[in-house]
Amino acid sequence: MDLSQLGAPVGPMIRVHGGFANRMYRLDTDQGSFAVKELNLGDRRWAYHGEDVFAFERTAFAAGIPMPEPISADRGTLVHRWVEGEKVPEAPVSAAYAFEIGEILARIHALDAAWSAGPVEEPVARDWPELAARAAATGQPWAEELAARVQTFQAIARFVDTCERPGPVVLTHRDIQPWNLLARRGRPVVLDWELSGLLDLSGELGSTALSLAKGPGLDGIEPAVFASVLDGYAAGGGVLPPSGPSWFAHMIGGWLGHTRWNILRCLAGVEAATGPGLALSHESVRDGVRGLPVLFGRLGELEELLL
Repeated sequence: MDLSQLGAPVGPMIRVHGGFANRMYRLDTDQGSFAVKELNLGDRRWAYHGEDVFAFERTAFAAGIPMPEPISADRGTLVHRWVEGEKVPEAPVSAAYAFEIGEILARIHALDAAWSAGPVEEPVARDWPELAARAAATGQPWAEELAARVQTFQAIARFVDTCERPGPVVLTHRDIQPWNLLARRGRPVVLDWELSGLLDLSGELGSTALSLAKGPGLDGIEPAVFASVLDGYAAGGGVLPPSGPSWFAHMIGGWLGHTRWNILRCLAGVEAATGPGLALSHESVRDGVRGLPVLFGRLGELEELLL
């Protein structure tokens, strides 16, 4: 992308580390500061509908959704105006912050936005025994742990593949997690809209509410924070779907796919030109191999949050 339209640089473009899938840079010019994101399109887990995503962002921004202003997009690069704010840690947020996130979700779901693509559905892979064998043969540091949990990962894949989604399907962000949020003067700013698309409403609400109500693990879940997201959604005019395991199928399936994607990057054994570094991929694999079985095993407890 030609970035000259953003003004004359006042310093070098600076890499901002920490992205799980893409690479981001900050560019300061005489016209302001911008977030320049280099998209990893070479080994994405599903097709990226860039024109639809950017149009959806523009609609959301024009409607007053708190988010960075979308500036420009091409096939492999996104530019947004830089927004200052505090990172949201992986820890239960305040009830007020959670309530406002619920309201924001209701506003997003009510947008009159076009979407030409179909639902973004990631195929559920069942090749966990083969992946475990390859990990052992190549001496991956997490190979033994993966081998011990292969049957559990097969069960998780079956659950994600067969769980009934009651609907409705909504056009939404699909990935409102602490690492995709900022707090600006204590109020939310929603970042990273690249995964936007159609999704079963229960999956969006369950994933968002649980991620804001817990820390890195599942200890210390705050039911009041979970409930505040749903209260905010209802206050914003949203209608809650029926309770059930589908509320957590999207979150479990997303983490499952993310873990497998990083396993494949680790098995390749080289630093890719785009996406996370190899060390971050190994960390993501370890987190998934250890955390996913715990999350899946506590599915019944999580459903009690909906009562």
